[in-house]
Amino acid sequence: LLSVYFDADYPDVQIINAEHPYSKWLPQLFSVFNGDTVNITSSTKDNELMVVQVEGDKTPKQFHLFNSKEKSMDYLLNSRSWITPKEMAEVKPIKFTARDGLKLHGYFTLPNDVSKEVPLIVMPHGGPHGPRDYWQYDSTVQFLASRGYAVLQVNFRGSGGYGLGFEEMGHREWGNKIQLDIIDATHWAQKQKHIAKNKTCILGASFGGYSALMAPTIAPESYQCAIGFVGVYDLALLFEEGDTSTIRAGKNYLSEVLGDDKKELAKYSPVAQVEKL
Repeated sequence: LLSVYFDADYPDVQIINAEHPYSKWLPQLFSVFNGDTVNITSSTKDNELMVVQVEGDKTPKQFHLFNSKEKSMDYLLNSRSWITPKEMAEVKPIKFTARDGLKLHGYFTLPNDVSKEVPLIVMPHGGPHGPRDYWQYDSTVQFLASRGYAVLQVNFRGSGGYGLGFEEMGHREWGNKIQLDIIDATHWAQKQKHIAKNKTCILGASFGGYSALMAPTIAPESYQCAIGFVGVYDLALLFEEGDTSTIRAGKNYLSEVLGDDKKELAKYSPVAQVEKL
């Protein structure tokens, strides 16, 4: 084990094995690339040459060749060479407190050169258990920002990366406390400078698609637009259709995170809440 990466806000690395050949260089590479996430993906056997992967909020994954003997760096390639980082929008980490006192984290992106109030896009991530949003290059976020939208991402309870206890807080809360976290994050963002009142859309895919239709059924006054993409809209149907329900472990997982109460599954399914939506 070489190191542990932390992503509460901006990425950071903690060296665990000080004797590892990479341990001397990894913190320095973080500094050289101004805090962007750095990974040494491969090296020669003598560790003289290292392939370094770098990614930031404005920078798609880039690869460099580091010569540790000469302490020189040569650019190799960019996974999205058509992107100009200086034209991308800054992604800022945020913290706020949910209505029940739970501290939550997320990311907030404003378009460049904001001279007037702009519409807000709330973009909940998929999963919900395990995945999370990171401070990194996100093509959807940058596309929306380039078109004049502010973008909010929130790591609601149930998200990964904040400990098992935090993840389990989201169990059986898909249509309740998780949605309240997303709604509380929306209200936080709507109070920020440069955000236009009554111009908020919620957009997501997979569990994010579910949330895009579920959150507005709980707080319809908070959203003027909802876009769900490849979302789950009938929770009971998860037990009957799709890959998860075809194996015992999948069915056990659904029972653990959703429960088996059919009335509650219907209550928390957008298909049963169309009139509210």
